Amino acid sequence: MRIGLIGTGRIGSFHARALSGHRDVGALVVADAEGPRAAEVARRTGATAAASVDEIFARDVDAVVIASATASHAALIGRAARAGLPVFCEKPVAIDLPGTLAALREVEAAGTVLQLGFMRRFDAGYAAARERVRSGALGRLHTVRALTSDPAPPPAAYLPLSGGLYRDCLVHDFDMVRWVTGREVAEVYATGSDAGPAMFREAGDVDTAAALLTLDDGTLVTTTATRCNGAGYDVRMELAGELDQISVGLDGRTPVTSAEPAGRPPADRPWPGFLERFGPAYEAELDAFLRVVRGELDNPCDGREALAALRIAEACELSRRERRPVRADELATG
Repeated sequence: MRIGLIGTGRIGSFHARALSGHRDVGALVVADAEGPRAAEVARRTGATAAASVDEIFARDVDAVVIASATASHAALIGRAARAGLPVFCEKPVAIDLPGTLAALREVEAAGTVLQLGFMRRFDAGYAAARERVRSGALGRLHTVRALTSDPAPPPAAYLPLSGGLYRDCLVHDFDMVRWVTGREVAEVYATGSDAGPAMFREAGDVDTAAALLTLDDGTLVTTTATRCNGAGYDVRMELAGELDQISVGLDGRTPVTSAEPAGRPPADRPWPGFLERFGPAYEAELDAFLRVVRGELDNPCDGREALAALRIAEACELSRRERRPVRADELATG
């Protein structure tokens, strides 16, 4: 099949390599707002560089993969929907709820496919945790702890465009809480700190955040995130039940050192970033998308799933600003 890829930055370049080597992709056409960058990615992957996004849609592609800047996602999703094309889009659909709802309405009206890039759904550890929880192996689940820690802050120019730490970073943890447990978030209480680099204060964002989520069955969930974890890229989830307790993301490359005399030593090669940690998951989600396009698989992460995670992030941001618990049903459903 012919695939159009829009956006050839860091994640777009990764997708270009994965798609160009996929058995079911006969042709890959790439475009980027920076033409030379698209040309270079095309050269390295054997793809064809399009002069513009318009050319992508004019080339009679079978599906579109969107990995461009966040602000462009909603418009591109709508354009693909109106063209009758299946779309894979990196999260988020849009930076806010109104934009997300508008894009999802276009997809629904067109009757097309939209799969969102929540890659952790395709990670072996998270999938195994989901199976253990859903099978009852842990017994009644009472506590979940989730964390995402970036090794270094992003460029200052990115922060005002990111949507903030809850929407940009912790939204992955919120999606995993729902996906692994099968429960919905009933209430959140969130706080954050901007005591790190000044660029976070200047952007109205925080560099470190924490949230307590109460699920609809009473399970308590803590989620934390930081942009300033010098030890390395650290993404984990712990799930504790009455019968057992398991951990996701705890392996020989986890950037954690035990303070116990007989504890684990520092990792020789700590995870440096998200592409290294979740590379196989990124490849698996694109493979799933191509199977969805071929009609072999139900959509594993449609727009409604992305909307649910964004609602939790929005509730957390509201809670942080107003310093109070926020119930999930306070946010307009649209």
